[in-house]
Amino acid sequence: MSKKLKGIGASAGIAIGKGFRLENPDLTVERKSVENIEAELDLFNNALETSKGELEVIKEKTRKELGEEHAEIFAAHLLVLSDPELVDTIRQKVKEESVNVAYALKEVADQFISMFESMDNEYMKERAADIRDVSQRVLAHILGKQIVSLAEIDEEVIIIGEDLTPSDTAQLNKNFVQGFVTDIGGRTSHSAIMARSMEIPAVVGTKTVTETVEQNELVIVDGIDGNVIINPTDAELDSYKKKQADYEEQKKVWAKLVNEKTVTKDGHHVELAANIGTPNDIEGVLNNGAEGVGLYRTEFIYMGRNDLPTEEEQFTAYKKVVEAMEGKPVVIRTLDIGGDKELPYLDLPKELNPFLGFRAIRLCLEKDDMFRTQLRALLRASAYGNLKIMFPMIATIDEFRQGKQILEEERASLEKQGVETNKDMEIGIMVEIPSTAVLADQFAKEVDFFSIGTNDLIQYTMAADRMNEKVSYLYQPYNPAILRLVKMVIDASHREGKWTGMCGEMAGDEVAIPLLLGLGLDEFSMSATSVLPARTQLANLTRVEAEKIALKALTMNTSEEVQELVKQSFF
Repeated sequence: MSKKLKGIGASAGIAIGKGFRLENPDLTVERKSVENIEAELDLFNNALETSKGELEVIKEKTRKELGEEHAEIFAAHLLVLSDPELVDTIRQKVKEESVNVAYALKEVADQFISMFESMDNEYMKERAADIRDVSQRVLAHILGKQIVSLAEIDEEVIIIGEDLTPSDTAQLNKNFVQGFVTDIGGRTSHSAIMARSMEIPAVVGTKTVTETVEQNELVIVDGIDGNVIINPTDAELDSYKKKQADYEEQKKVWAKLVNEKTVTKDGHHVELAANIGTPNDIEGVLNNGAEGVGLYRTEFIYMGRNDLPTEEEQFTAYKKVVEAMEGKPVVIRTLDIGGDKELPYLDLPKELNPFLGFRAIRLCLEKDDMFRTQLRALLRASAYGNLKIMFPMIATIDEFRQGKQILEEERASLEKQGVETNKDMEIGIMVEIPSTAVLADQFAKEVDFFSIGTNDLIQYTMAADRMNEKVSYLYQPYNPAILRLVKMVIDASHREGKWTGMCGEMAGDEVAIPLLLGLGLDEFSMSATSVLPARTQLANLTRVEAEKIALKALTMNTSEEVQELVKQSFF
């Protein structure tokens, strides 16, 4: 008899294969008193150096196969191994308590992991996973234990594990690893993001898959709906083989639309753009037929390093993206650091509520030397294509004016030096704060465009941290309150002859797409792999019908009523 588990569909697709249980070595340690302190410290130093060497190899492999953004994960892991707070504390514990280094490492690492896991936001919880991954690697070397290398798998399998660390995922060989299922994790974990990039079907957060699946049992992974079937019946196997074939056929249909424009059934054109984090992501943008880049997150240039990137480094990165897009629009967001993203070398103050604190444009306007360096790089790159700049986290018109004034000062400085810039470059803002949406009619008189960042706009409007499981039910993209704010922004821009895009996850959501079309959204920006499914969906919608449904949705009371309306009308 088959067994079924429900989890989170983290990477779309259907995989069928025998389960490969990821059995990690026993890294249990006991406290022991030691006399030869130097020998323990030498053991630690050797394990550190071996681990660094391994991570450099994994980082380079990841950079070649998945791109710079994913390689940054391992740059961060290498920084952990050089972090004096962690490493020196372990050494100190060995010296002061005369204990074995394996015990000292486990104790100190567990303290750090516990501290990060207790934090409310997802980014910090992922730092806990990074420390666990790195410390287990070092500990295994200290204990002389062999870590399972997923790179050595040479038969078709479904990986089953409590969790997949970033270094596990980076080593997966797509030719043999058909999919994976884990007990824990979410759509935003490193392993889930990497699985989507590698197009490996994955279901995470099942809670009990490691207790349920035996080695070599037949497993079906449904990454579309988040289902896992163990020892399927013949009927279930036939059903999922058909679903698998249908999905592969669907991908072929999507592939035919790569070079097409995004046009609705009644001839209305909208722009489908992609979100990126590094220049290496451009290949995916072009392969998936995006009509532009709607959000280039520049934070990754600043992360996984020990100092600020130079103007030249930034100019090279921005220019590469702009040139690769050959005249298609590239919307680049200025630095959005703070909140859930920290830069150790900036030594920013610790905040009780960093999401509502000193971050994004607020940080840039105060640290304007850093901001000016980025703006100069962007202005120089603007001469090579269709670059647009947007400022994040704008709460007041004064913030936008200050940002624009600094931009114009740097433009004037460059022009004095004879450096060419695009004088017609559009300057816009992210709308992610409710006050900005409410005042959109005034902002629209001064900005060239809006880009709605729904991830933050929803959680700020609903006063609910989307990473907090206790209140995650309040993260409601289809809530009429959110839809009304979106309409307010779009209408305000159109009255002034401007345009509005959206770069939050909502833009690629199949339930939200008909609503956003009906509300008049001009540009939808999403992960590159969502572009072709969205183009297919829009080609089957009429704007006239979508407008009727969207207007009706605005009058409803709950998110559930809106979802039901959309499903009855379009699915």
